Amino acid sequence: MEEMHVSLTPGERQRFKRHLLLPQVGEEGQIRLKNSRVLIAGAGGLGSPLALYLAAAGVGTIGLVDFDRVDVTNLQRQILYGEQDVGELKVHAAAKRLKAMNHAVHVEEIPRRLDGDNAQEIVSGYDLVADALDDLAARYVLNDACVKLHKPEVYGAIYEFSGQVAVFDEGTACLRCLNPDPPEPGEMIASADVGVLGVLPGLVGCIQAAEVLKMLLGTGGMLKGRMLFIDALQMRFEEMELPANPRCPLCGGGLRR
Repeated sequence: MEEMHVSLTPGERQRFKRHLLLPQVGEEGQIRLKNSRVLIAGAGGLGSPLALYLAAAGVGTIGLVDFDRVDVTNLQRQILYGEQDVGELKVHAAAKRLKAMNHAVHVEEIPRRLDGDNAQEIVSGYDLVADALDDLAARYVLNDACVKLHKPEVYGAIYEFSGQVAVFDEGTACLRCLNPDPPEPGEMIASADVGVLGVLPGLVGCIQAAEVLKMLLGTGGMLKGRMLFIDALQMRFEEMELPANPRCPLCGGGLRR
């Protein structure tokens, strides 16, 4: 069983002083963050700001699942990495960067491709999951595992100048409520062939991080039952309702079978 921290050290009280001043956080909330386990699926553009801000905020355990290695083309937007990391496994390079930022964070490196055989095993060890993937088939695998294991999921996606964020949880829509099945192989453009404004993952990933922290703290209004759209080219933020589909083959309209 994981050791549960029941207090903050003097150093942590100093480090997280600006959190402790917030009545929605305080010492109890900061301890809750310290005891939390968050899985970030994808250590790329979205996973970079997610991991950095969660580590900075004092989340105690961060799992990173990604099988890829750092490529020079990543450096335009994946701010976890520098030129010295090219060729290294992303989870290894990311763990070093996060530990340098906050030595107390426990980073669990999972250098594996997320698939139907391992998704539930990986997801089961965490309180909450952040979807920062760039592969649509893997997104469905992750969504299915979260629904079956009753794990909340903070979804984020980017394309060129546009982004989306939503929260999938008990009683809300899941990814299959929107589209029951992923596109067939070959129907989607490979992510490596799609342009993306370098700062866009930062915008979307930071919003995902905010949703993760609020969920862990149990405070604020979250993007449950609605999806936020970000248009960075025109700098517009819009949202739409995201009702659960009662005919969803997976969650049965948010019933989470």
